[in-house]
Amino acid sequence: MKRPARPRKPRRPGRPAEGAHDLREHLLDAALACFARASIASTTLAAIAREAGVTPALVHYYFDDKPTLVQALAQERLLPAMAGLRGAIAAGDPDADAATLVRGFVRGVHALVAAHPWLPSIWVREVLTEGGALRELMVSQVAPSLPRAMAARLAAAQAKGRLPPGVDPRLMVVSLIGLTLFPLAAQSLWRQFLDADDIDDVHLQNHTLALLGHGLESPDAPARR
Repeated sequence: MKRPARPRKPRRPGRPAEGAHDLREHLLDAALACFARASIASTTLAAIAREAGVTPALVHYYFDDKPTLVQALAQERLLPAMAGLRGAIAAGDPDADAATLVRGFVRGVHALVAAHPWLPSIWVREVLTEGGALRELMVSQVAPSLPRAMAARLAAAQAKGRLPPGVDPRLMVVSLIGLTLFPLAAQSLWRQFLDADDIDDVHLQNHTLALLGHGLESPDAPARR
């Protein structure tokens, strides 16, 4: 005689079912997708739940409120992503000339965005914009170790005659960010305006490097033919 099945113990409302160990990562992915389309301030936990295909109660189970979710997102996604670029800069040849440093930075940014497509739009909206939700985080935890490190490397190259004296290493970092993250963040616009759907990532990288390369020649470098 078949034994009757044991009744399942009801689970607490909002508690995830067994086997949902990766659901938290899925919720972070959904939050990133939402924040890439709209501001963090205007995105609700309910909207993130809809993006993830779950109930709002499940979002609250993992993240008590939106500030907790944003903090987790910054610590687990944004900062590790930026650490990869910082590591690439730090691992370079300390005696490298400016052109080598710039090539490493440009390629590093493109690799970073290829791995994290959400980064450019969130960077523009939440870091550059006054009142952006991630501005203070970038200023306190990223700026001291990434832009300043790059500026210091460029200054060292300049001291060895490997960067023209008229170039300010600090402003060079600003220029590098402007020539990498900005085009990637605004590509949906300039592709449309310039009928430039044929430009892929490799083309864009090569253009940026060619543009920068002509301004990075040492004053005593032989003229190119």
